[in-house]
Amino acid sequence: MGGPVRRGSRRGDILDAFTAMVAERGYDGTNFGDLAAGLGLSKGTIVHHFGTKEQLLTELHETYMRRRLAEVRVVWDALPGPAQRLAAFLHLGVRYQVVDRTATIAFQREVRRFAAAPGMETSRGLRDEYRQLVVSVLTEGERTGDFRPGDARLRTLQLFGSVHWMWTWFDPAGAEPVAAVAASYVDTYLGGLLADPSRAADLADPAGAVVAVVDEALAAGRAVAGLDADEDVGPS
Repeated sequence: MGGPVRRGSRRGDILDAFTAMVAERGYDGTNFGDLAAGLGLSKGTIVHHFGTKEQLLTELHETYMRRRLAEVRVVWDALPGPAQRLAAFLHLGVRYQVVDRTATIAFQREVRRFAAAPGMETSRGLRDEYRQLVVSVLTEGERTGDFRPGDARLRTLQLFGSVHWMWTWFDPAGAEPVAAVAASYVDTYLGGLLADPSRAADLADPAGAVVAVVDEALAAGRAVAGLDADEDVGPS
């Protein structure tokens, strides 16, 4: 595997173009010929940097998950309570449909198909780490009495499933702003989970303390991607 992929580098430009093509066409519809033509490069240059299309997909998955984990570490440091941490997970999950939309679509539309593919071991480990953070916060919330008793594994599947297919219906330019969509997700999910459902409104508040931390977390993710603090990773 090559070194870290930085935005603005030759490898970074290739990975960005590949990500955009997978988001638009899917993995099967993406090929080195079109990728090279769009970048004004030879196919040999792409092979030199990445070797195979499978390796490009692997780096797409790994860089995507490293950004997500960097963001969660900010959440963990800033928000000690399980309800706040879980609300931040949801706010982040919805916001990815705007601030990192192209990579999110590329990742989500192919993640299940390639989850067990050879070469994806690091990506699986990163996804498992991310998933386990949610399981642990659900378990901790039940222990502290913040959450009603329930199956943490099932609740984790419900949480990820609720945001995984947003790319198929959410329009960033539509009538519903992303902050309102995120607030609705938090209110619905945590309203059913909290021992005191009245707490959900504060956790969902787009102007509240949780969202302020989410903004900090997204800045951390941009730093991992090699972006300026005021630059979003958006559609190509």
